[in-house]
Amino acid sequence: MADNELNISGINVSQGVVKAIVARAAEGVEGVARVGGNDIASSLVRVFTSRSMAPDSTVDASVEDGALHVGVHLAVFYGYPFTKLAATVREAIAGAIASQVGVEVGSVDVCIDSLVFPKE
Repeated sequence: MADNELNISGINVSQGVVKAIVARAAEGVEGVARVGGNDIASSLVRVFTSRSMAPDSTVDASVEDGALHVGVHLAVFYGYPFTKLAATVREAIAGAIASQVGVEVGSVDVCIDSLVFPKE
């Protein structure tokens, strides 16, 4: 097994694939501005393209005791209650992993690193 692969329930999955699924699921949640915290490079890429930067530094994935554990760093829009937003992100990520990879997620840690305020 390569260093960049995760062995989950008897299958090997690239960490990059898991990270891409996690990032896409999180970005689809209303209230999430972007995956990744207060990162100027990420913001510039997002302004000039329709994509965010690679989720390598903003998404962590590991397998412990046969379960997949995920951590994601987010920038969120002002006005969304953090606990409700984090719960929705957890559900979206767990659902995306279950449907795409076919495994259950042991835990999803959501880190809100920055807050985006609306332009007034």
